[in-house]
Amino acid sequence: MPINERASYWIAMTSTLAVSWLATFVVIVLWKDYGIATFILTPIALGSLPVLLHGRLVAVSLKRAFVLGLTATFLYCVGLILFAWEGLICIAMALPLAIPICLLAAWIGYLLVGYRKPQGTLPVLIAAIILPGTAFVERDLEPVRSRVTTSVVIEADRSTVWDHVIQFHRIPDPSEFIFRSGISYPIDAHIEGHGVGAIRYCNFNTGAFVEPITSWNEPELLAFDVQEQPAPMTELGLTEIDAAHLHGYFVSEKGQFKLTRIADGRTRLEGTTWYHHRIAPEFYWKPWSNMIIHLIHERVLGHIKTQAEGK
Repeated sequence: MPINERASYWIAMTSTLAVSWLATFVVIVLWKDYGIATFILTPIALGSLPVLLHGRLVAVSLKRAFVLGLTATFLYCVGLILFAWEGLICIAMALPLAIPICLLAAWIGYLLVGYRKPQGTLPVLIAAIILPGTAFVERDLEPVRSRVTTSVVIEADRSTVWDHVIQFHRIPDPSEFIFRSGISYPIDAHIEGHGVGAIRYCNFNTGAFVEPITSWNEPELLAFDVQEQPAPMTELGLTEIDAAHLHGYFVSEKGQFKLTRIADGRTRLEGTTWYHHRIAPEFYWKPWSNMIIHLIHERVLGHIKTQAEGK
């Protein structure tokens, strides 16, 4: 490492970005893995490496350590967009997890530099080995199935509601920011056939869910498997982005509508989705998934309620 402070800064920054982008290329682009290596270890590397490398020759304050880590993280995200590896939506969803980890790693790097000057190449070598190594280990982990249920009370009898459950006309365009920013949303639904074995098509703005009916208990329960599903979002970037996580990483397995008669002839309509995703850590991404599915349910159930009540 040179003695010049500016050169030291840029070598530390470019070394950090080079190893992070290289690891991301291997993990996401080649191995198509979205897990601990991507969302936890990479922010740790981005937060700690520039502090450890630059701090070998230059006294680094805690504030400076935080700035180094955040700068590396920002430049890394810019690179993801320029390389068309990820889009703005995925990055925005990941940042609430990545930024605190980055800052914590920068703080630890600051403490390590103050305690003992690290060897320049050692942190880089460790990061280059651990990042793809962790992704390789977790590739074969089995996903966990989750369940999301949303309900609404409708001022109509079950038979009337049933007719709007099996198929419904076009829903007005969404006003919710999350749908307008790129998350896919339901548009309408139609069914071909009657009873078990019929095929229901729930059309989203990105394509159709193909749903073979597995239970037809009119007017109480309509259950179905998910045979095909569209992309869960349209990524935003400088060019069209076809990220790996758009295909087979959020998987809707099956769903159902349950209609329960309540007081005064009203109906409680419950929509349930069973799903899994191949994205870790589960504790962070599951609340995101649950929230989005709830919003999708509310869009459909609210429309059915409006149609059934004749409003």
